[in-house]
Amino acid sequence: MAVSLRWFSVGSLLLVLTLLFISVMASKENDQLVQSRFAEAEELQSSKNASMADRSEDAWNEHAVQDPEEVASMVDLSISNSTRKRNLGYFSCGTGNPIDDCWRCDRRWYHRRKNLANCAIGFGRNAVGGCDGRYYVVSDPSDDDPVNPKPGTLRHAVIQDRPLWIVFKRDMVITLKQELIMNSFKTIDGRGANVHIAYGACITIQFITNVIIHGLHIHDCKPTGNAMVRSSPSHFGWRTMADGDAISIYGSSHIWVDHNSLSNCADGLIDAVMGSTAITISNNHFTHHNEVMLLGHSDSYTRDKQMQVTIAYNHFGKGLIQRMPRCRHGHFHVVNNDYTHWEMYAIGGSANPTINSQGNRYLAPANPFAKEVTKRMCEENGTWKRWNWRSEGDLLLNGAYFIPSGARVTASYARASSLGAKSSSVVGAITSGAGVLTCRRGYQC
Repeated sequence: MAVSLRWFSVGSLLLVLTLLFISVMASKENDQLVQSRFAEAEELQSSKNASMADRSEDAWNEHAVQDPEEVASMVDLSISNSTRKRNLGYFSCGTGNPIDDCWRCDRRWYHRRKNLANCAIGFGRNAVGGCDGRYYVVSDPSDDDPVNPKPGTLRHAVIQDRPLWIVFKRDMVITLKQELIMNSFKTIDGRGANVHIAYGACITIQFITNVIIHGLHIHDCKPTGNAMVRSSPSHFGWRTMADGDAISIYGSSHIWVDHNSLSNCADGLIDAVMGSTAITISNNHFTHHNEVMLLGHSDSYTRDKQMQVTIAYNHFGKGLIQRMPRCRHGHFHVVNNDYTHWEMYAIGGSANPTINSQGNRYLAPANPFAKEVTKRMCEENGTWKRWNWRSEGDLLLNGAYFIPSGARVTASYARASSLGAKSSSVVGAITSGAGVLTCRRGYQC
């Protein structure tokens, strides 16, 4: 009995040792397998990185940009937009429109309205509007007294001396008795309501700075004037007749006009004159109008030589005739816009403006005598040949043609370059949301 028990103990010991040996070997094999997988993964990642580097180098060689500052600004903008999207937790809502991709992905835009001020591009990119101020809620659409506006009205909001971010309590149509003369550091933000400024006077931005106008329907503006109008809490004065522009920018700077729908006014839809500069006009929808946009006061007013305006991602649509824009003296970057309608011409100018047209889509009308995109207004024959006008990467359709002039060197357009142009093949996508957006709480705009 003792012998059989001893043999049983020895057998059990051998069995345990055998199992331990198998376990150790299996563990070693597993470790080797894991190490092998890690090595494979590292090799694969290294290979991907190398091929990506090769591709990047090839792309750089093929699409080299002459201006390093432009490259730097494009990279900074890309990183900035990506960071904002990452912080919001969205990765797939982008349209390729860098302004919209900066804020439209956020379902909580209603609680973070002021993030919009971080999304401007182009020459007006530093316009902060009322970002540093409180919210002002417009609850009353009336405009009974332009000298003593009631609290709660749009006029009472825009004349204040302090920064304000102006929003609207509900849908409304505001018919202004006289020009809406704005004060500095104001944002008018129509998102979340259907707001029309129509059938009366419209917006005047005069000798001020830092204004953002976003999300408004502005139409059927009429000439007004020969009346007293308040421009600040401490000042009101006599106003002569106004032309009836939708938005008149006069001697002002750092202005951003974005995602508005403008049509059918007595004079221009947007006019910028008398030394105005640092302006971005983006994502707007223009329709049913003759003289759409005037940039520059007159051929003799040379102070407009300092003017710099970016016109980007707009849709120039049905019923338009001319001036998209009409430029004088300054520097104008016309980039990634969709021109689907004009009757006379799209881009015109006089007094030697610099016009940099990049990545736009120009669809000419059926009229065989209106195929030319450009129009020079000059008295002396041949002087226009020295003006710097170029078309780069534009898509010209239905017989449209652009007549360039002046220098062909990139350096000549440095002061008329404000952002990196995208391919004209994506213009339809990046301008598809032009005009007023439908924005509801809890949803992306």
